[in-house]
Amino acid sequence: MPIPDFNEAELKLAGQTLLERYGHNVSIEAGEAEIGVGDDTELTNCPVLYWQERGAHFVVFKVSESRYRAQFFYSEAQQFGTGKNDFDNLGDCLVTLLQVQSDHERQMAGVRSGATAKDFDDYDGPLVI
Repeated sequence: MPIPDFNEAELKLAGQTLLERYGHNVSIEAGEAEIGVGDDTELTNCPVLYWQERGAHFVVFKVSESRYRAQFFYSEAQQFGTGKNDFDNLGDCLVTLLQVQSDHERQMAGVRSGATAKDFDDYDGPLVI
C-alpha cells in the first residue's frame, strides 16, 4: 500500500514552523525518495519535504500514514540525523530537526547554548549518517 503524500495540514504546519524559525517564508519542495523504512532491505517510495536554509539542506520523509523521519546535510560526506529514528508527530519531527541543526551550527561556530544534551530526554546530539 503506498504511503500517502503530505496533506495540506502537514504542508501548512511545515511552512508555519519554518516561518517561526527563520522569520521569513521558506520555499519547501515536495518530492519522493526511495528509502528503507522497515527491518528488511527493501526500499520504499516515500513522500519527502525538502528545503535549504543557512547553508544546510533538510529532508523530512513520511514513512507511513503518521510517521516521519528527518535529517539535514551540508554535503554527501556531512549528513546528520536527529538522534531519533522516527516521530509519530510531524511538529515534533520538525522542531527536533531544526533544534539539532541549530545546535550543530552553534557548535561549528564555537558557540555553546545554555542547554545540554541532558536537558533533552531522547537527544544524543546529531547522528552522523
